[in-house]
Formats: sequence, C-alpha cells, structure tokens
Amino acid sequence: MARSLLTLAAAASAALPDVGIEGVRQLTTATSGRYDAALVTLEGGEDLVARVPTSADALSDVESELIALRALTAGAREVMGFDAPELRGTAPFDDTRVIVTTYLRGYHVEAAHIPAGRGVADAIGRAIGRVHDLPQSVVRSAGLPVRSPAAARADLERLLDAVGRSGRVPVRLMVRWREAVEDDRLWDYDSRVVLGGTQSTSFVLRDAADGTPQVAGVLDWQGLSIGDPALDLHWSAGAPDAVEDIFAAYADASVRAPDRALRVRARLHAELEFARWLVHGLEAHRPDIVDDAAELMDSLSAGLAGDALLADLPRQDRGDMSEAIAILDRVPRDVRASADTSMHTDAFDPNDLMLHTDETWDAAPPPHARTEASTESIDVTQPVDAVAQGDDPMDPVDVTQPIGLRPDPS
Repeated sequence: MARSLLTLAAAASAALPDVGIEGVRQLTTATSGRYDAALVTLEGGEDLVARVPTSADALSDVESELIALRALTAGAREVMGFDAPELRGTAPFDDTRVIVTTYLRGYHVEAAHIPAGRGVADAIGRAIGRVHDLPQSVVRSAGLPVRSPAAARADLERLLDAVGRSGRVPVRLMVRWREAVEDDRLWDYDSRVVLGGTQSTSFVLRDAADGTPQVAGVLDWQGLSIGDPALDLHWSAGAPDAVEDIFAAYADASVRAPDRALRVRARLHAELEFARWLVHGLEAHRPDIVDDAAELMDSLSAGLAGDALLADLPRQDRGDMSEAIAILDRVPRDVRASADTSMHTDAFDPNDLMLHTDETWDAAPPPHARTEASTESIDVTQPVDAVAQGDDPMDPVDVTQPIGLRPDPS
C-alpha cells in the first residue's frame, strides 16, 4: 500500500532534521509504482521532492542515484547547460531509505506524442548529446560502471541465451537478434558517458520566451556510467514522428565522430526490452509477466515481417566521403589557412647515415665537376623520355633498370 502524505512528510523530516516543513502534497509525476513520492514545501517556500523506494530494485537505483548526483560537480552541470536534481538529504526509513532532492519545474512529453520538426525532438536530442560529451572522469572518479563495447556485446549474448532457453521467443526474433549481436559493425563504437537507459519523460521541458521548448533539467541519473550511447536513444523507437529529428539534433550537438550504427543499436536495445521483461518474469517466478512478455514478442515478430534490422548498416569496405567533408567543415577556416605544413627536421651527423665505414659524405661537387660527370652519367633531373630514348621517339624505355644505369643510346 502506498504511504500517506503524512508518512512522506515524516520521512522528509528525518532527512532534513534542521529544516521546517510547511506543507506536503501529491507529486503528479508518475513513478511507475517504484517510489512513494511527495512534493514537500519548506518554511521558506522552496519545494523539494521526497521519495521512498517500494522495492529492493528501486532501493538499489536510489543508492546508485546518490552516487551519480554527488559525481555531478558544478563544472559538469555548467557544461551540460541544464539542471540535474541536487541532493538535499537522505536517511534510513522503514527498512528502506528516503531521498530528498530539489524539484525541477517543467513538463514532460511522452515519446509517442513528440511532434516532428524543431521543438521537443530537437531539444531532447541536443540534451542527450551534451550528456554524452561529458568528460569520462566524471564517471571514473566516482567509481561508477564502465562498460566497453565488448562487455556490452557479451551482456546481450547472455541475455539471448537466457531467453532462448525459455522457448517463449519467436524464432524470427531470435534469428534477428542473434545476427545483430554477431555483426561486428554494430560494436565498433566509442563508449561515452551515458544516463544508462533514459526515457523521454526523463527530460523536464520549459518554453523559452519565444515559445520554443527547451530542456530545463534531466531526471533519472541512477544509470550514470560509461557505455553504449545507443542506450539513451532506444526510447526513440516509440516516437515515430520525431525519430529523424531526434537523431539529427543529437548528431548536430555532438562533437564526436559520427557513429553510423547508432540508430541500429538503439532499435536493437528497444526490441530487447521485451526480452528483459521476459527474463524478469522468469527470475521472479511470475507466470503472468512471462506470458505478457511472450505475447508482446509475438506481436513484435508479426509487425517486423519484412523488416531488416541490419539493412541500414554501412558496408565495412566503403568509406563515406560526405562524412569526411562534414568533419572537415567543423575546422575553422582561419585555422586551416594558418597551419604550418612545412617539414621540420632535427640536425643530424652525416657519419650516422653511412652504410659502409669507408664511405665519405661530401658537399655537392663544384659546377665544373658536375659538367664533366654529365658525359658519363645521365642527369636524373630530366624527364624519363629525354633520358632513356634514342633518336627514334618510339624506341622503348627499359624501365627495369635504374635511371642512372641505363645504357647510353649513342
């Protein structure tokens, strides 16, 4: 049973023992039943969010979020350009824990309702790009998880092994997913700082003065880590009208090289949510969840008939010139023009370059010496035709000998 508002107020007081609480009211943001949450108003008028996990999994996420929020230094927050919740207090409560954070004002948009064009799609895509460009030291210094592409791939292999043993996954889906996991082109990416599986409702939006939506803050930091950037974009599969604009804005905001398999991996992660739901049901011994996941995968398999997941992947042996030009265009023209491309060499001792001990290294011979030598050897500064041909211009040139050793045609 959900905790009452008075109980949540008492929990907030435990986390903020030196602060007076003036009021408490229901928090309208949905938490999927994983938390009991309330909006707490302090005596000075500030609103804070108090959350109490309702399960062991939710408690684990809260503990991870505490580490992540502490890792977001003032410098990291400034780089992002939008807010993240600030931790105000935490305390043990009812065999679990209460966490009190600042309240981010704004609104959310469900993925299916995000319209095409510049607006919500553009704002969210750019916000994700800024998170992914955070320095990796933010994660590493906090001891948060770091997953390489090989580790991410191995995780999915284990997931497919688990759902494959259940016998509840359509063969078409198993073949589709196995082919994707086994394709090397999907896993040649650079790991980045990621939120670890965000949703569209993780982004708090506010309208600018001209009415343009902007991301004012981001929730759900419990998955902060270094990993596959596609994880934070998998939800875009549920935004059919806006998916193109989301990825375009993300690519425009990122300063990294393009990841040409990003959209394919994002789609793969979205589809595998059904597989993860199935594994959850199996581990929890919940036949109802297992049946629900199996029904969802049957519908997914039927809807994907004729759809090739890997069709949009680039060929391994083909480069994309347009991408190279796009990267070049990011270099300021004045930098390109002023670059010093001359060759600089260190001073050297000619004796160090001798092949034989009796070899000598002299300066260039005087002009009269070069004139006398020209009667015995060929001036290699002339074109090959003038050097090697005889009187008949059709005489063949013997290209198998060094130029200086070709016989004198006279």
